[in-house]
Amino acid sequence: MALIGIIVLFLVIIAFAAIVYFVVRNIAHLVINSVIGLATLLAVNTFHLMQYAGKPDIEVNWITVIICALAGLPGAVLLVLLGLFGITL
Repeated sequence: MALIGIIVLFLVIIAFAAIVYFVVRNIAHLVINSVIGLATLLAVNTFHLMQYAGKPDIEVNWITVIICALAGLPGAVLLVLLGLFGITL
Protein backbone atom coordinates (compact mmCIF):
# COMPACT_ATOMS: atom_id res chain seq x y z
CA MET A 1 0.00 0.00 0.00
CA ALA A 2 2.88 2.38 0.72
CA LEU A 3 4.21 1.87 -2.80
CA ILE A 4 0.88 2.99 -4.32
CA GLY A 5 0.91 6.08 -2.11
CA ILE A 6 4.44 6.97 -3.22
CA ILE A 7 3.50 6.52 -6.89
CA VAL A 8 0.38 8.70 -6.50
CA LEU A 9 2.42 11.37 -4.68
CA PHE A 10 5.04 11.28 -7.43
CA LEU A 11 2.36 11.68 -10.12
CA VAL A 12 0.77 14.60 -8.23
CA ILE A 13 4.16 16.33 -7.96
CA ILE A 14 4.78 15.87 -11.70
CA ALA A 15 1.30 17.23 -12.53
CA PHE A 16 1.83 20.24 -10.25
CA ALA A 17 5.23 20.96 -11.80
CA ALA A 18 3.73 20.79 -15.31
CA ILE A 19 0.94 23.21 -14.37
CA VAL A 20 3.41 25.66 -12.83
CA TYR A 21 5.63 25.44 -15.91
CA PHE A 22 2.78 26.24 -18.33
CA VAL A 23 1.47 29.10 -16.16
CA VAL A 24 4.90 30.72 -15.85
CA ARG A 25 5.55 30.32 -19.58
CA ASN A 26 2.22 31.96 -20.47
CA ILE A 27 2.77 34.79 -17.99
CA ALA A 28 6.20 35.45 -19.49
CA HIS A 29 4.66 35.73 -22.98
CA LEU A 30 1.95 38.05 -21.65
CA VAL A 31 4.50 40.31 -19.95
CA ILE A 32 6.74 40.48 -23.03
CA ASN A 33 3.77 41.24 -25.29
CA SER A 34 2.53 43.92 -22.87
CA VAL A 35 5.92 45.62 -22.72
CA ILE A 36 6.17 45.64 -26.53
CA GLY A 37 2.68 47.12 -26.84
CA LEU A 38 3.33 49.84 -24.27
CA ALA A 39 6.70 50.64 -25.87
CA THR A 40 4.99 50.96 -29.26
CA LEU A 41 2.42 53.37 -27.82
CA LEU A 42 5.21 55.37 -26.19
CA ALA A 43 7.20 55.48 -29.45
CA VAL A 44 4.17 56.65 -31.45
CA ASN A 45 3.60 59.47 -28.98
CA THR A 46 7.28 60.37 -28.47
CA PHE A 47 8.03 60.72 -32.17
CA HIS A 48 4.59 62.27 -32.92
CA LEU A 49 3.93 59.73 -35.67
CA MET A 50 0.19 60.45 -35.72
CA GLN A 51 0.88 64.03 -36.81
CA TYR A 52 2.17 62.76 -40.16
CA ALA A 53 -1.41 61.69 -40.85
CA GLY A 54 -2.77 65.01 -39.57
CA LYS A 55 -4.17 63.50 -36.38
CA PRO A 56 -3.39 64.33 -32.74
CA ASP A 57 -1.25 62.04 -30.60
CA ILE A 58 -2.92 59.13 -28.85
CA GLU A 59 -3.95 60.21 -25.39
CA VAL A 60 -2.33 58.05 -22.73
CA ASN A 61 -4.90 57.29 -20.05
CA TRP A 62 -5.83 54.25 -18.06
CA ILE A 63 -8.03 52.82 -20.84
CA THR A 64 -5.28 52.95 -23.47
CA VAL A 65 -2.73 51.53 -21.04
CA ILE A 66 -5.04 48.64 -20.15
CA ILE A 67 -5.68 47.92 -23.84
CA CYS A 68 -1.95 47.88 -24.56
CA ALA A 69 -1.18 45.85 -21.43
CA LEU A 70 -3.76 43.17 -22.19
CA ALA A 71 -3.56 43.05 -25.98
CA GLY A 72 0.10 44.04 -26.44
CA LEU A 73 1.23 45.00 -29.93
CA PRO A 74 -2.14 44.26 -31.58
CA GLY A 75 -3.74 46.56 -29.00
CA ALA A 76 -1.30 49.36 -29.83
CA VAL A 77 -1.99 48.90 -33.56
CA LEU A 78 -5.72 48.98 -32.82
CA LEU A 79 -5.32 52.26 -30.91
CA VAL A 80 -3.34 53.75 -33.80
CA LEU A 81 -6.01 52.66 -36.30
CA LEU A 82 -8.77 54.05 -34.13
CA GLY A 83 -6.83 57.31 -33.84
CA LEU A 84 -6.45 57.48 -37.62
CA PHE A 85 -10.22 57.10 -38.01
CA GLY A 86 -10.80 59.84 -35.41
CA ILE A 87 -12.08 57.58 -32.63
CA THR A 88 -10.52 58.50 -29.28
CA LEU A 89 -10.78 56.63 -26.02
